[in-house]
Amino acid sequence: MPARRPATSADCATIHAISSAPSVAPYLTYEPMPLEAFRPIFEDTLAASPFWIWEAEGRVAGCYRIERYRGRTQHVALLGWVAVAPDLHGQGHGAAMLDDAITHLRAAGVRRLELQAEADNARGLAFYRKLGFAAEGVLRAACWRAGEAAPVDEILMVRFLDG
Repeated sequence: MPARRPATSADCATIHAISSAPSVAPYLTYEPMPLEAFRPIFEDTLAASPFWIWEAEGRVAGCYRIERYRGRTQHVALLGWVAVAPDLHGQGHGAAMLDDAITHLRAAGVRRLELQAEADNARGLAFYRKLGFAAEGVLRAACWRAGEAAPVDEILMVRFLDG
């Protein structure tokens, strides 16, 4: 049965492989890099905010991280580093993973869930819309990928979790 669990240092190589895949890497924060360069980034991420592993079919199927805001915005969380193993794309693992995340976030008092997706990530934007996220704004020229002539806009998307 699919399940989520906290990521550990032992997940580094697997998350590196998923994050470096050509169908995934353009839409995450970092350029592809060797595992040893990735390891400190992964460790910093583990220390900074909850990072979750989604296990299905007896293996790591995907991951995501959550950053919970504070003070008057403590009802808001930022969803990031959403990735599914490329060979499992289109099989419902991403939807199951995020449905589970939303259930836990709602129970923890999150009422507004935000994410950012590159404007040229048509598949990702359609996926998030299917899950009930709506575009709320555009962060112009927010992402600049190595080797590209111009930056890419980021779309700020939101889903309200309180009905």
